[in-house]
Amino acid sequence: MKTTVEISDGLAEEVRSYIAREGVTFRSVVERGLREVLRDSGQRASFALRDASVGGLGLQDGFRDAGWERIRNAAYEGRGG
Repeated sequence: MKTTVEISDGLAEEVRSYIAREGVTFRSVVERGLREVLRDSGQRASFALRDASVGGLGLQDGFRDAGWERIRNAAYEGRGG
């Protein structure tokens, strides 16, 4: 497949230097880079958040139907906040 890719001037210069130094083609560099990205994206483990919950029955009776403001005020009560 033929396609056009626009890259920054700085990156283009680096690629030209790399191609001259390594004796490879632009196509081979692009294909290698694309294969590496595709391979790496398939190997990433999905993130799993560990269960950090604690036992209990939820909020205490006095706070079960309370709004966040009441809960926050109780948490900071006597702390100058």
